Amino acid sequence: MKRSDLTEKLLDIKRENGWTWKKICEEIGGMSPVLVVGAILGQHKMTKPMAANAAKLFGLSKIEETMLNEVPMRGTATPMPPTDPLIYRLYELVLVNGPAMKLLIEEEFGDGIMSAIDFDMTIDRQADPKGDRVKLGMTGKFLPFKYYGAKGNEQLLGYKEE
Repeated sequence: MKRSDLTEKLLDIKRENGWTWKKICEEIGGMSPVLVVGAILGQHKMTKPMAANAAKLFGLSKIEETMLNEVPMRGTATPMPPTDPLIYRLYELVLVNGPAMKLLIEEEFGDGIMSAIDFDMTIDRQADPKGDRVKLGMTGKFLPFKYYGAKGNEQLLGYKEE
């Protein structure tokens, strides 16, 4: 069985039972709903206790449970550029605003990147009389660039210089 086959099986079981993502995330537990749903879609691995909870919920075999605990090949589920309108809008948001965000992060922190591994994300509904809004919150650890070959008093990492 391929991991993509397991994803389709899990989605079919979700549909057959009329389960919400909220219910599934509560039953599996352990992490952010974004990570739990991402793991079901094959983009993250579940811890062994989470995989056991998912196996019980979905009625999976031991091999399928083990697959949920394996490190996936991330980023392969979406074509580039994305074709789904919502995912494309997020992509467009980064394409348009990414350069400004990069410069503002560098000015505040220095030469480096925001981690997508040591990372948190929240998705919330924000009431608005003109139509509810999607509120995305993202925090990632700042990872300074390492200046390889730095000698003597030269700065080794790209933290902001005061």
